[in-house]
Amino acid sequence: MRILLITFITAFLFSCSEQAATTEKAVRPIAWTKVTESSLQQLRTLSGIVAPVEATSLSFEVMGKIETVDVNLGDPVEKGQILAQLNHRSFELSLKSAQAQLDKANSAMIEAKNSFTRYSQLIEQGLVSQSGFDNAKANYESSKSAVGVSQAQLDIVQKNLQDSTLIAPYQGIITKRLIEPSQQIAAGQAAFQIEGTHGLEVNVMVPETLIRELRQNTILPVRFPVLTQTTMMGRITEIGTRAETANAFPVTVVLQEDNSLLRAGMTAEVDFTFEGVGKTGYQGITISVPFTALKAGINQKNYVFVYDPKNQVVNQRQVQTENILNNIAFLSSGLKSGEIIATAGVAFLREGQKVTLLDNKTQRFN
Repeated sequence: MRILLITFITAFLFSCSEQAATTEKAVRPIAWTKVTESSLQQLRTLSGIVAPVEATSLSFEVMGKIETVDVNLGDPVEKGQILAQLNHRSFELSLKSAQAQLDKANSAMIEAKNSFTRYSQLIEQGLVSQSGFDNAKANYESSKSAVGVSQAQLDIVQKNLQDSTLIAPYQGIITKRLIEPSQQIAAGQAAFQIEGTHGLEVNVMVPETLIRELRQNTILPVRFPVLTQTTMMGRITEIGTRAETANAFPVTVVLQEDNSLLRAGMTAEVDFTFEGVGKTGYQGITISVPFTALKAGINQKNYVFVYDPKNQVVNQRQVQTENILNNIAFLSSGLKSGEIIATAGVAFLREGQKVTLLDNKTQRFN
């Protein structure tokens, strides 16, 4: 009988020891963070097209027959470089004719001036009539006007001669060549297209619901589907004031860096981040937490586990999620700044569970 009693006591003590060990094992270490206040942010990614900052079509301002074409497609050019020339013969003949007309007008003016001078001396002596003096004066004034007209005609012809040579307006690259030698070309007809080498920009169509959030000189990240892992920064330089297709407004974002792999016409994706309105209509300061801290519940409810430092336990608390951006959730209610929450493994936590806080310098692998 004594032996049975000793055995029972021994088994009871062993059982209590085992329960104590089990209780000790129930204390779970958790990854954690102290939450802080944050502004409510939203992200919209819009597609755009890469374009050169400087680009234009070049044309002659006069009509004529093309004499020479000095550049080809893809050629780099410098500012002031000759690109093409028209046949100069007709312009040179016009110049000679205009110069001759000017010389003739100058001769007529000199003769009229001398006549007017004589009449001015004679009328003081009373040797000529007033009408003769008036006629001499009118002829002189008319001859001066004729000289002015002839000079203007000469200037026009000289300009036409200069315009028969097409030069590059700035340093760039020829992206289109639309003319050939001996071709007859009209004034204003496109001869080349040129792109400047002063950087690239992205042209984006922004919907009317977002345009009011944009400001000039805002810096934005820009990504390119054909260049994975490449992100460049761009600055908003132009914001359209008139809606175009589908009630969208044109916006220009100038890239702040150079990349030799980028080409005009490539697709770009611009990330617009702005202070927004939460899904419940909330506006104002929020609490930002890692997305991994959220535990999903029924009826689309979300919860977090808040650490109680006094009792060293975690308590489940419902929160209101307004937005999620870059794996960060923005909450409008349920938490206060400075509270500590669990940030990993929340699916394995329960209400009132005893926990310890992991050292944030310690790396933990699940």
